[in-house]
Amino acid sequence: MRLIIALVLIFVVAVGLVFGALNADLVSYDFGSGQLAVPKGAALLAALLLGWVLGGLTAWLGARAGLKRRRKARRGKGSAEQA
Repeated sequence: MRLIIALVLIFVVAVGLVFGALNADLVSYDFGSGQLAVPKGAALLAALLLGWVLGGLTAWLGARAGLKRRRKARRGKGSAEQA
C-alpha cells in the first residue's frame, strides 16, 4: 500500500513540475499600492492552497456550529426532563 501511495505521489509531483515548466510565463497582479509578478504555476498553486485552507476552515466552522446546536438541544432536553 505504501508503494502505491509513493508512486501516486511521485506521479503527481512530476505532473506538477511539467505543468510549472510549461507555464513559466509571468502573471502580473496590481494591488493598487504595489505590483507582484509571479509565474503562472506559482499563482495556480497559491490559489489551490488558499482554496484548500478556506474550504477546510469553512467545513470546520460548519461542523462546530452543528455540534454546538446539538449540545445546546441536549442540555435543554435534560433540564426539561428534570423539571
